[in-house]
Amino acid sequence: MNLRNMFVPLAAVGALVFGFVSYGWPGVAAVGGGLLMWALLHFTRLMTVLKKAADRPIGHVGSAVMLNAKLRAGVNLMHVVAMTRSLGQLLSDDGAQPELYRWTDGSRSFVTCEFKNGKLVKWELVRPAQEEEVPPAVAPVAEVPPAP
Repeated sequence: MNLRNMFVPLAAVGALVFGFVSYGWPGVAAVGGGLLMWALLHFTRLMTVLKKAADRPIGHVGSAVMLNAKLRAGVNLMHVVAMTRSLGQLLSDDGAQPELYRWTDGSRSFVTCEFKNGKLVKWELVRPAQEEEVPPAVAPVAEVPPAP
């Protein structure tokens, strides 16, 4: 089990015990109110991010190049979903580690992100091959006789 998963509940219990030892039941009420506010702030942020992501297609982003520039290692999946305002297209199996998600833009460029335990480990930008534009041959311009 990940030690981080145990840290938050242990810290909450420790804060409640500290509140009781220091100030009695009013201390427990104050610490409990603070913990409740902290939990509600995180819940509200999560719901706001998911509400914005619900209005966009899965795996779509405005610009894959800009997403690639904004990404950095260690950010969590919710932060990336907040940046893209879209849920990523899941490429890996459910519950498999690492998790792979892909976001694609209108030009078929895409960013594939790898998350290990919910944290971004690496990502890759793939752009489609550009077809070389052949300059159009200059058509001969017909001589127009001058107007009389």
